Amino acid sequence: MLNRRRFLTIAAASLAAPAQAASAHEWNGIAMGSAARIVLSGATKEKAEHVFRKVEAVLRQFEQQFSLHRESDLTRLNRNGWLPHPADEIQATCALVDLVHAATGGAFDPTVQPLWLAIATGGDTGAASGLTGWTRVRRSTTEIRLEPRMQITFNGIAQGQAADRVADLMREEGFTNVIIDMGEIAALGERPSGGGWRADIAMPDGTKMARAILSDRALATSSPEGTLIGKGSPHILDPRGGTHLWRIASVTAPSAALADALSTAFCIMDRNAIEAALARFPGSRLEALA
Repeated sequence: MLNRRRFLTIAAASLAAPAQAASAHEWNGIAMGSAARIVLSGATKEKAEHVFRKVEAVLRQFEQQFSLHRESDLTRLNRNGWLPHPADEIQATCALVDLVHAATGGAFDPTVQPLWLAIATGGDTGAASGLTGWTRVRRSTTEIRLEPRMQITFNGIAQGQAADRVADLMREEGFTNVIIDMGEIAALGERPSGGGWRADIAMPDGTKMARAILSDRALATSSPEGTLIGKGSPHILDPRGGTHLWRIASVTAPSAALADALSTAFCIMDRNAIEAALARFPGSRLEALA
């Protein structure tokens, strides 16, 4: 499992009916193949259960669209090379990939999946490298088509996209101060005690190196060595043939999907290229690089 997300935690303080919402409510389940946990405060038991059902629906939708570990729109696309009538969420994700791919000079490229599989299984990496290239993916409003043997992974962006959708849900349900942690963090409003939400940024060994203060912002942190594949290779790969330059890259941005994609790409980009990419996305900021 390459999923960088370990759990999902929501800590919320609602301005609505505070007198009836003194206790916290917890949900445990599975989200995109990993254990997920939600802790929701600032709501009645009935309201919490209502929100949990809606969160489950959002997570099921993302499983059905983006999972590589069960039958999904993505696995059908990779198997058949063709996906008719792609869902709006997939179209929106691809549109953001277009922007980040261009801004990062091709460093962010979901078509790296064949290369990832070759490294993980001891396959032919040379042949797999010839199957990458986001600009080779053909898309329209009615279909997505891949060239033969090409495959896609959205692991570098879908978790952030899911965090954004859960954040949208929380707004719709009237929660104004919420932090959503899916590995990628989306923060709304402030902590119940005041001030922005505090998120520590740590190295793969757990050493804390920075702290981000978040209010209506998102944070994503990527580390090539956070997961190793094959015979100990970092899991973040450069589709252009390079290697990772940094052990950790952490980015804040207006959306978790954007922060997720940028932090992934920055692990394999030099500092000048990173600064140029950030300039293409107003409101995005590099929080840590080591």
